[in-house]
Order: sequence, then C-alpha cells, then structure tokens
Amino acid sequence: MKVAGVILAAGIGTRMRSPLPKVLHSLLGTPMLQYVVDTMAALKPEKLVVVVGRHADRIREAIRGPKALSFVEQREPRGTADALRSAAPVLRSFRGTVLVVNGDCPLLTPDTIRALLTRHRRKKNDLSFLSFLATNPASYGRVIRDGRKKVLSIVEEQDATAEQREIREVNSGVYALEPRVLALLDGIGVNPSKGEYYLTDVVHIARAKGMAVDAFLVGSEAEFIGINTPEDLERAGRLMRTRIVEHWRSRGVSFLDAGSVYISARSKLGGKTVVYPNVHIEGRTEIGSGCTIFPNVRIVDSTIGDGATVKDSTVIERSSIGRNASVGPFAHLRPGSALEEDVKIGNFVEVKNSRIGRGTKASHLSYLGDAEIGKHVNIGAGTITCNYDGYKKHVTRIEDGVFIGSDTQLIAPVKVSRGAVVGAGSTITADVPANALALSRVRQTNIARWAERRRKQEGRNQPKEKPTRK
Repeated sequence: MKVAGVILAAGIGTRMRSPLPKVLHSLLGTPMLQYVVDTMAALKPEKLVVVVGRHADRIREAIRGPKALSFVEQREPRGTADALRSAAPVLRSFRGTVLVVNGDCPLLTPDTIRALLTRHRRKKNDLSFLSFLATNPASYGRVIRDGRKKVLSIVEEQDATAEQREIREVNSGVYALEPRVLALLDGIGVNPSKGEYYLTDVVHIARAKGMAVDAFLVGSEAEFIGINTPEDLERAGRLMRTRIVEHWRSRGVSFLDAGSVYISARSKLGGKTVVYPNVHIEGRTEIGSGCTIFPNVRIVDSTIGDGATVKDSTVIERSSIGRNASVGPFAHLRPGSALEEDVKIGNFVEVKNSRIGRGTKASHLSYLGDAEIGKHVNIGAGTITCNYDGYKKHVTRIEDGVFIGSDTQLIAPVKVSRGAVVGAGSTITADVPANALALSRVRQTNIARWAERRRKQEGRNQPKEKPTRK
C-alpha cells in the first residue's frame, strides 16, 4: 500500500501576533509542525512533502524528518488548493494514496490517519476525508450531505447559509486522495469572499465527476484543533499534557499531581516510576523504571537509570545518571555530566562536564567541573575543582578510592592518584601520588591568653555608659 504525505504549512499566522512562523511555535518544547511531521513519518510514506511559505528557510532549519522528507515553496499565499498544487511536481510520478494534512494540527495521531486509510481503501474511494462533530462549529467548513447521507460538498463558514451553519459535522482538513483527484485542482476557481483557492472545493468537483467521495467520523474533536491564536496554542498544550500523562500512567508511572507535571512528547518514562508535583521533563529525556522524581525538578535531554532518585529542586541538563544513583536536593548537573551507578550528588552540589565513577559521593556544597573522578571517592563539603585559569579549561583527575577532605581546592590540571588522602582545608597545586597524604596548611600557632588580653583592651577603650534617670 503506497502512501505519500503532504503537509500544508505555508500559512502566515497573523493572529499569533508573533514574527515567528505559526508552525514553528512551540508546544511543550517542540515546534507544532514537528509533531505533524512525526505523525506522518510513522506511516512510512514513500514521499513526505511540506509546503512552506515566506519563512521557508527557517522552517527547513527547524524541522527534522525521514529521508523521504522534502520541502516545496508556495510563493504567494493563495489558499490551500494552491498550496497542494505546489506539491504536484514532487508527486507527479507517484502512484498511490496521497494524504493531506495541515501543519497546525499537532494533536493528530497516526492511528486516526490509519483509520482513514483503512476506510478509504475498503470503500475504494477516490477522495475521503475525516469529519467530526464540533462542540462549536463556527469557523469550520460544514459537511453537506443529501437525504441518503451521501457527501455533496464542504461549505466554509462565510459562504454557508443560516441553515447550513446549524450543521455540527465539520471538515477536519485531513484528506486521502487518489492521483486522479489531484488533476481536479486546476478546476478550482478563486473564492470571491477571500480571494483564495480552497481545497474544500475539490469535494463537490469530484462528486460532480462521478468519483467516489465520502467523509468518516473518526477520532476525537481534540485531535483536529487547528492553532491560529496564542489561546489555541495554550489550549493545545493542556490537551497534549493530559494525553502524555495518561499514556505514561497506563504504563505504570505514578503521578501525585498530574495537573502540575510537564512532560515532553519526546521523553520516555519507565514503569513503577513516581513523579511528584511540579516536575518538568523536557526534550528527549529518558527515565528508567522504579525511579523517584521529587517536587520542583527540571530534567532536560538527559538519561536517568533504573532506581535512581532525583530529590527536590534539582536541575539536570544533557547529562546521564546511572542506576540507583541519587541527586539533590538543590543540585545542578550541567551539560556533559555522567554519573555511574550508586553515585550520590547531594545538596548544593554543581557538576559540569564531568564523569563520576560508581559509588562516589559528593554530599554537600561542592563544585566539580571538567573532572574525571573514579570509583568510591569521597568528596568532602566545600570541595572545588578550579578548572578555569581565565583563558582555558583544565581537567582534574581523581582516581579510585581517594578521600578528599572538606574545603579543598584542586587547581587543575592536577591528578590525585589511587587511594590518596587530601587533608581538609588544602589547596592542591601538584599531583598527589597513590596512597599519599597531601596537606597544604599553614602550621597552627596558639598564642596563650591572647583572647583575654584583647577583651581587656576593648573594655578600656569603650566609652562608659551614662547613668539613666528613673
């Protein structure tokens, strides 16, 4: 079964009140057009054409898809029929069913399109499209049927009679066309009220030519929401969030307050994971099974291993966390951080572009940047890898089994070899040999009775208090 897809994404979107092309507006961190491209790509089309307008270069740069993906430009915004005509040269040699969808419908699912294809082929139609019963049909094209429920045409809102406006069955903008229907596009005239060529007109033209035409009530109304305003975008975001949460809940993820959780459509969560309120999981994050994500956590484009715990108010960006590791509270993993299994990164610890070996612990108030840290290392509170000399970044290497005392500065580039101990309060500027003790403190001096003399001196110099009258 050969399929080609055409996505109409040339609209200007003036009601978005933004210089950004409408189809590039973000929905849960992803351009809305990308959702549509991904949905069509799931059908494995032989060709997938995106029709773009004046912002063609920006859209090409922002959107990723399969090898079958190509872009064509509609040079003037002259309506949906003209947009589909722009794709005709790419489809000229194609012999199969052409699916046409709008680029501003990010909630559309592959299953709904497959249902359209199944019915279209079963009835051997030339033209099929999806319709739905709108709660508020205003602004949608009405599906006009005859007394035998046969589809006659689609009438746009501004062209409909008062009686037709009462019809609740409306056009979704999702079509399945056989190649000979594409030839009818040249017969579509300009709509006098808008000065554009409407793709909806192909329905009554095909019907008049004796072609098999039908509309199928498939899918939910929410899937077909077109985004034309910031309010539409916000509404679609709420619906998408609910859909994503329900998807992962059905796979064993527990949510303590699903309404406050934000999960990217490209993220993945494992079963038996618990997500607390106000958690943001963004980009292509993958969270394993049996994890616990506590409140106010933000995770971006990262991997969290099975059984890991991310504690309150922690930020994790483009990093990986191994099995049974623990991060937070109030920790920050910056890009390039890799924690192996059983690692503990505690409160107010920042890690940047560093690899930390299995079982290592940095429990409090430390900065670990551009570091290679081995297994079972203890990082004392207040430890800093001083990685930047004002011009270049340098690496700190700490081998297995090292003990770093509190309030230590490691001036990179420097290496602390296996099993060494660094005393608290040290500033390490040279390599430390294996199993050595490194100290860099000033010798402590105790001056007898100094504090007592100071207190007496301060007492003499202080002005006497004036007596108060009672």
